[in-house]
Amino acid sequence: MLKKQWPAFLLAFVLPLVAVFWWWGGFNAVSVSETEAGPYRYAYLDYEGPISNMRKTQRQALAAFDAAKVPAGDTINVILTDPRAANGKVRAQLGYLLAEDAPLPEGLTEGRIERRPVVSAQVHAAVLLAPSKAYQALADAMEARGQAITMPTVELYRPGGQKYRIGNFTLEMNR
Repeated sequence: MLKKQWPAFLLAFVLPLVAVFWWWGGFNAVSVSETEAGPYRYAYLDYEGPISNMRKTQRQALAAFDAAKVPAGDTINVILTDPRAANGKVRAQLGYLLAEDAPLPEGLTEGRIERRPVVSAQVHAAVLLAPSKAYQALADAMEARGQAITMPTVELYRPGGQKYRIGNFTLEMNR
């Protein structure tokens, strides 16, 4: 009886999970390289709390851009503290890139990051999956050098351009 149920189990549960993981970019490779990045001008809200709750604050920042009728650029998160050291809690700046000539939306703070040498991890994946893939690849690359990830890190996410397309995630750590 159990042998007859395997195909149904695979079709009903395992295959859809694998398909979604594939669609979200779960099998895509992460490239890690040394490069230069920046400069960035961005508008953000300060955040302190569980890393899993950052999206609400990110949406509030986007609402401020929308209210001011200022086009929001790519998503940018500057993670100031290591969530591994504080049981999953972080201090961060959550916002969006801002064009040089664009006004600062009301209620947001302006941030700037100058051009600098970084170790960068890039992956083409869904926004919910990409950070874990990028941080793991960066941690593995740093461990191979006898080093570890150091904060702050800069996370940039460029959406795919259409509702159901995945985007590009870049994780930067100062060298």
